[in-house]
Amino acid sequence: MIRTVLVVCIGNICRSPMAEGLLRQALPNLAVTSAGLGAVVGSPPDPIAIELMGEFGLDISQHRAQQLSGTLASQTDLILVMENEQKHEIQRRHPIVSGKVFRLGEPAKFDIPDPYRQPRESFERAFQQIQHGVQAWVPRIMALAGADREQNKICSL
Repeated sequence: MIRTVLVVCIGNICRSPMAEGLLRQALPNLAVTSAGLGAVVGSPPDPIAIELMGEFGLDISQHRAQQLSGTLASQTDLILVMENEQKHEIQRRHPIVSGKVFRLGEPAKFDIPDPYRQPRESFERAFQQIQHGVQAWVPRIMALAGADREQNKICSL
């Protein structure tokens, strides 16, 4: 059952806040959050990420980076990462969540490179890849969330 989605990158100031914003917009009935494997805890998103998301009507300026913890990972139904290496690191640190960690680019088999300290063009490329990943995941997530609601209806009869 999917009610919560966690998006993970390294610092939780570029890619994962952008993905969190897009997923929240697409999945308003689910709890979507983000974290980092090496988060710059308490930091706002990168100014370029804020500006780019604002151009698409999404305000991520209130986001503050948080560190991925075992508790956060275990309380989440689905964890989406930017790179295959991050998937393996989460599974190494928190083996109990192994079956619910996937790349955002998994359906098309791609990683999303980190634009941190790169020019705006790198952020734009990352944003486009994040959009592509979100578009691929949203129908799957909605189907699983919907199937869960139907199952709950059946169980309550």
